Amino acid sequence: MDFILVDVRGPRAFERGHVPGAINIPGRLLTAQSLAHYPKTSLFVVYCAGPHCNGANKAAVKLAALDYPVKEMIGGVTGWLDEGFALNVAVPRVVTPGIGCEC
Repeated sequence: MDFILVDVRGPRAFERGHVPGAINIPGRLLTAQSLAHYPKTSLFVVYCAGPHCNGANKAAVKLAALDYPVKEMIGGVTGWLDEGFALNVAVPRVVTPGIGCEC
């Protein structure tokens, strides 16, 4: 893979539905220590709940400050769903209205 797709929402939001191939690193956990095993050349693509949340923006700033190349997935989960794509669900359950971000 040419990039690391990161869902920066909280674990419960990630479990309710995330973009296929994404890993979950909540924005508050993006630190030099937690990312030490990633080479500085690793490209991160971050997303959050959607345009009403700035979690992806905050995560991108943190990653850039740590000298990682980073891009934002514009629209987040909301944009993904608006384009007609499906989410992976980590824990099968009834999804209540609202994606939420918990960030």
